[in-house]
Amino acid sequence: MSFRVYHAIIINMKFTAVYKKHKNWYLGWVEEIPGVNTQGETLKEAKSNLKEALGLVLEANKTLSRKLSPSTRTIREFITPTASHS
Repeated sequence: MSFRVYHAIIINMKFTAVYKKHKNWYLGWVEEIPGVNTQGETLKEAKSNLKEALGLVLEANKTLSRKLSPSTRTIREFITPTASHS
């Protein structure tokens, strides 16, 4: 898959960003993906940092997956999650 196609898919994904003020910092994390979290001195900085962290984690996960399963017998396909009932 080309970077352009992969980039377009990531842009169309939606995640839930959560922000919380803690003392002089804003903390942020993505509910759906463990490990995607950040902080910033302002809400704007925390939002920017979280977008960057999300992109880095998604790219790292993809790279690790391909290194662990490089076999031609590996099947990769796009899936769409079912709606949450929460």
